[in-house]
Amino acid sequence: MSPSSPLLKVTGLQKSFGENTVLSSIDLSVSPGEVTALIGPSGSGKTTVLRCLNGLERPDAGTVAFEGGPAVTFGPRTSQRERESLRTRSAMVFQSYNLFPHMTVLQNVIEGPVQVQKRPKAEAVAEAEELLARVGLSERRDHYPHQLSGGQQQRVGIVRALALRPSLLLFDEPTSALDPELVGDVLTVIKELAEEGWTMVLVTHELTFAREVADQVVFMDGGVVVEQGPASEVLRAPSQERTRRFVHRLLNPF
Repeated sequence: MSPSSPLLKVTGLQKSFGENTVLSSIDLSVSPGEVTALIGPSGSGKTTVLRCLNGLERPDAGTVAFEGGPAVTFGPRTSQRERESLRTRSAMVFQSYNLFPHMTVLQNVIEGPVQVQKRPKAEAVAEAEELLARVGLSERRDHYPHQLSGGQQQRVGIVRALALRPSLLLFDEPTSALDPELVGDVLTVIKELAEEGWTMVLVTHELTFAREVADQVVFMDGGVVVEQGPASEVLRAPSQERTRRFVHRLLNPF
């Protein structure tokens, strides 16, 4: 893969729910090893973008292409199989953890690799144990989600995504459901992944964190991209008035 070749290229992505247009012709390009932060007010379409990239939502139109694979062009004839093929390239970390409550931590982590990817169970368990150790959760491997704090559950969610060996990690406001004192542990894990060169698209309201880890920032409002560019430019000196108001309010709340 050449340095200039994007890992992910999205063109003309559109999505409506009934009369409500959620996404209007979204274009996005993500390079290998790049961290892209999607920011914007609630209801601007950020989460819907992630869900379309991961095949959880079916766009009405547009194209999603991962490097090395066929592009998926959405329309009335797009098959379920084409949409689900996107999930072989990306993995999602959800806002509300979405762990299986009847499974232990270890079972949650190996479910995808064993049941979906058909990898040997012993291999999946060994990799899961390594990943749990790196986020400080080895001793929790046999616990159930209800026995964990929110921060621990979210770290398990991150490990579950990593265990799928995706090309792209998708984070949907991974700290918004956490108590403030638990946010730091999760952000530390995400920062370490960024430093290791993982390609990520991150929906977040933590603009200070986005400024620290993101290479590219995309500001959305009303289902459209208002402004995008290097994080140092968009978060420090936005060119659009709407972006300036949003960034100023979140970085200077009082």
